[in-house]
Amino acid sequence: MKRVLDGLRVVELAGIGPSPHAAMLLADLGADVVRVERPGGVAQLLPVDKDAGLRNRRSVNADLKVPADLAKVLTLVDRADVLIEGYRPGAAERLGIGPDVCRQRNPRLVYARITGWGQDGPLAPYAGHDINYLALSGALNAIGREGERPLAPLNLVADLGGGSMLAVMGILGALYARAQSGVGEVVDVAMVDGVSALMTMFWTLTENGLWSDRRGTNVIDGAAPFYDTYECADGRYIAVGAVEPVFYAQLLEGLGLDPEGLPDQYDESAWPMLRKTFADVFATRSRDSWVQAFAQLDACVTPVLALAEVQDHPHISARNTIVSAFRQRQPAAAPRFASTAAATYAPPRTPGSDTEAVFRDWAVDDDH
Repeated sequence: MKRVLDGLRVVELAGIGPSPHAAMLLADLGADVVRVERPGGVAQLLPVDKDAGLRNRRSVNADLKVPADLAKVLTLVDRADVLIEGYRPGAAERLGIGPDVCRQRNPRLVYARITGWGQDGPLAPYAGHDINYLALSGALNAIGREGERPLAPLNLVADLGGGSMLAVMGILGALYARAQSGVGEVVDVAMVDGVSALMTMFWTLTENGLWSDRRGTNVIDGAAPFYDTYECADGRYIAVGAVEPVFYAQLLEGLGLDPEGLPDQYDESAWPMLRKTFADVFATRSRDSWVQAFAQLDACVTPVLALAEVQDHPHISARNTIVSAFRQRQPAAAPRFASTAAATYAPPRTPGSDTEAVFRDWAVDDDH
């Protein structure tokens, strides 16, 4: 059985953040991804052989500032379906591997460029990080407790949600269009745009008077006692998401609370009292005891798991959502497909170790 992207050739110009994550997602689905590494490599938080984010692709060493190395990489571009780069605007052009050069050589190429601010606009030349793109898009202001400063949600939203995920969507969309036209595309992936797209629901609620800019005062940002986390007797936490009345009723049943003695679920004036009531009850038992208490109830109540606990949870285990490969745990490839081969997990390659094999497999002339 083949995987959905078998036969797709991707050149990844090595970087950090969303571009290697996007390349990993494509490689997990079967694409032949070649990572072009400059001598000395890019800054890494840990050794290459331990970075699961570099799995499932091969590595070629090339210094794009050296004409002979640039020529070699361009021969790969000639045979590629997709190129991914995460440089600042103009950097690829200065190196001689910008979209105009590449698409003149290979008109079918989908050239994906991932930046924080996009290819144009006043901030395009400047650096930034996930927190900056969240800040400018309005997302950061919405995250945090009432009366407290905004809280950055790791780098999940801009780098990965608004960056790599948007890049993969753009690449696949451009490949679909190419199937109709025979011509490739340049995909401008800006994390600030991606975060804004993710904020569509909150723009809509705001425009219709249903969302407050005062963080921590809305139903799903921490104000509602039925959408929050609670500390248990052992210092661990339970997450509650009982928004709809049917689930709220199950929440009260699991907590042993009589609804007749409580105010209406959506009486905001009573939320502080309800939160204290729930907190006091949750504090009487351990987290896992509460898990058992809610096991047969459809109350949207789950344990807050540390990473070390995730793989052992019955649901995660049943779906093999976390796999063990090259001596470490890591997330499984996603999404899944009913009629294609299961994903495999090849370990990260030493930079440059696949140069000869790649040029041979991609049928590049020997004189290159």
